[in-house]
Amino acid sequence: MRMMNYYTIKIIIYFFMSRSLLKLLFLFITAVPLLAQKKYSFDQICARTSVQVAQKDIPKALKTADSLYITAKNPLDKVKSLLLSAKLYHAAGEFKKSIYYGENAHSMLSHIDDAEWLCRTNEFLAREYRLVGLFERSKKYTLQGMEAAKHIIDTREKAEMLGLLNQEMAYYEMEQGDYPEAVKYIELSLHSFAKDNIEDNKKKNKRAVAASYQILGDVYFKLKDYVTSESYYHKAQSLLKNKSCTLGLVYNGMGGIRLKQKNWKGAEIYLKKAENIADSSRSLKLKKAVYSNINDYYEGIGDNSKASIYAVKYVKAYDSLTARNREFAIKSPEALVKPNRKSAQISMVKNAAIMLLFAALVAIVVFFRIKQKKQRAKFRNIIRTQLRMISSRSESSPLKKENSDFSNISVEEVDDRTGETGKRKSESLMTSETESKLLERLDEFEKGELYNNKNMSLSFLAAELNTNTKYLSYLINRHKNADVKTYINRLRINYIVDKLINDDKYRQYKISILADECGFSSHSKFASVFKAVTDFSPSSYIKYLDAENQSDKNTHFRENN
Repeated sequence: MRMMNYYTIKIIIYFFMSRSLLKLLFLFITAVPLLAQKKYSFDQICARTSVQVAQKDIPKALKTADSLYITAKNPLDKVKSLLLSAKLYHAAGEFKKSIYYGENAHSMLSHIDDAEWLCRTNEFLAREYRLVGLFERSKKYTLQGMEAAKHIIDTREKAEMLGLLNQEMAYYEMEQGDYPEAVKYIELSLHSFAKDNIEDNKKKNKRAVAASYQILGDVYFKLKDYVTSESYYHKAQSLLKNKSCTLGLVYNGMGGIRLKQKNWKGAEIYLKKAENIADSSRSLKLKKAVYSNINDYYEGIGDNSKASIYAVKYVKAYDSLTARNREFAIKSPEALVKPNRKSAQISMVKNAAIMLLFAALVAIVVFFRIKQKKQRAKFRNIIRTQLRMISSRSESSPLKKENSDFSNISVEEVDDRTGETGKRKSESLMTSETESKLLERLDEFEKGELYNNKNMSLSFLAAELNTNTKYLSYLINRHKNADVKTYINRLRINYIVDKLINDDKYRQYKISILADECGFSSHSKFASVFKAVTDFSPSSYIKYLDAENQSDKNTHFRENN
């Protein structure tokens, strides 16, 4: 009995102790966040997450930002956490999400009277929209930011914001081609940064000042004042100690100056430094600029093999940048922001107005698409007419090869050493059945793209068509009214013309890339043949096409100011 009572008492004591331990453990767990909250304020946690945590682990930083939003006690703290998320997504290269969070922060600020954070959010959105190619929308937020900056009480914060916003206006003016106006805004930017006399903030603003000098370097490069341009690039370089996108652009600019001066050795030194930064950067703008200059460098020294490698890299960066920008241009930026409950309660009148506007927009798009198709069809007919005229000219004097359109210019050489081309036989070399079969194979060949092969020659094509060079040469002379060289070059130019008409991105490529695309070994040979076929130089032809398609720009979403 005593033994039983002893164990019973022991179990009861253990039970109460266990409950006490659980309580103690619970109090300890809940106390940790409270202690942490006392140790770090909301702003301090935002700053630590943005600087320290984000550099090591962006997903972890994003979770912290979400937690801050949930625990935020007032609307301004929610704005701060949203802008923190936006900056983290920017660092991760996810611009759609960064703009989404930035726009949500901006929406909340319409109910809060805080000039500093309104200015910060406008500056962030202005920069993001510039990076995705929406320059008018970027300008809209820049001007809103400048207006908000007038009401900032803290002079240091006001100076910093105005410095950054003036940079954004400089970018906008550069895009418009107004370089003198861009210089004015950069000078205002530097003047604003100079107002900050606190030493710690001077260090913080070094990168912003360096960016201003880098922009000035770009502006004077565009103005072909290479001496002034380089002096500003050097100023920017002296302020940048660590690798950054701005430093990559500085090295690329200095390399570009030496390319213009044909200082190949100097260009190589700076472009290698720029490439080292571009390869590890998320910036498509930097990659595109650097790979373009490196391509020019290798073309300048005559290394076509390496030039082709960087041409491919440039095209890849260009296509990625274009795809990203097109995604934002097609979708209205307001669609990135989640509607709140108030905005969801739209009146019937407003819905009807939206429907009418949408119908009008669709009608405009359809109109311009139809007009564009007609223009393209008209342009194709012009080219086809030119090709038929060339064919008729060659038919009228098939025996005089030296008087053909391609005889007196430098063109791509296609091996035709059999001596049979240009020699019209009065009698057929083959049976009519063989001739018909070969013509069918030749038609199939024209439907493909094999003629763009750089190894194309008479013997190569004869092997592909399973015939001999005599038969093939005779067939092309008789039925295509041309020698093999003219026939292949005509197919190549016809191919690239169709690409230029039907695919906008081809009009952005360098002439050397277009030449390589359709099998020519050099820029000059391609240009000569192109002009012989179309009566246009490649660059003039592209400008003509761009002018014809200018109406496309009217179908983009317009800004709602």
